[in-house]
Amino acid sequence: MRNHVLMMGTLLLALLLLPRQAPAAESYDNCTGFIDSIPATISTQGVWCLRKNLSTAIDAGYAINITTNNVTIDCNDFKIGGLGGGVGTNTYGVYANDRSNTTVRRCNIRGFYYGVALPGSSGSGHVVEYNRFDGNTYAAIYVQGDGSTLRNNEVRDTGGSTFTDGSAIGILAYDGVDLIENTVSGVSPTPYNGNGNAYGILSRGYDAGGSVIGNRVRGLVSPGTGVAYGIYNDGASRMILRGNDVAGVGSPGSIGLYCEDNRATARDNVISGFATSVSNCLSDGDTTNTN
Repeated sequence: MRNHVLMMGTLLLALLLLPRQAPAAESYDNCTGFIDSIPATISTQGVWCLRKNLSTAIDAGYAINITTNNVTIDCNDFKIGGLGGGVGTNTYGVYANDRSNTTVRRCNIRGFYYGVALPGSSGSGHVVEYNRFDGNTYAAIYVQGDGSTLRNNEVRDTGGSTFTDGSAIGILAYDGVDLIENTVSGVSPTPYNGNGNAYGILSRGYDAGGSVIGNRVRGLVSPGTGVAYGIYNDGASRMILRGNDVAGVGSPGSIGLYCEDNRATARDNVISGFATSVSNCLSDGDTTNTN
């Protein structure tokens, strides 16, 4: 009996010491095709999947450039890496300009100037969900277009670009985008003339709707006389800010929630550690602590 227990213990230890395999996809059944190297251009509609980690050292351009509508990039929890481009990179991880219905999901995107960038005033209906962004140098996520949704993304350690100095942004959204239950942790710009602004979430778009709900923002560093903004609402006067947890580090001039005017509504947010907790927003039921 004792020998049997010893054998089982030895077998268990051996299994634990085996090298771990790369994560497997839930399923490749819905994939239109596969992205097996980058840079890559996607010009055919459908679901394009990763089946291994990918990386590039280019310092300008796009790791994945989408040139048509109705495309899903499903990384299956694999990596798209751009750290080889250095802190001066001008490379975008996943890019689609003036396209509609672009989805990016389950990706680990790191080391790009923009992790995901979906700009363009005629675009709409984008979804960016269940991704991890780590070490992108200017902004982790940039999405423009009414009816777009960013949800359940983890954004860590954004900033450090020497291509653009003076600010860094965790999440940037234009024109009626819904931001739901994302985490932004660590935004630290490279200063310009010794100063730099740090934005956890920055929303823009005049008279556009949209909502910022249930997000968590922390770890904002603003060098010199720069300002740390937890959630900054610029011109999107019909925005709703609700149920967000925003934690600052007590830096001078910092603002937890900023609204350009009081037509934007803040409700049931928890804001702590900013010099000003709420500025200009129509505030109701927010919990604030400037310490």
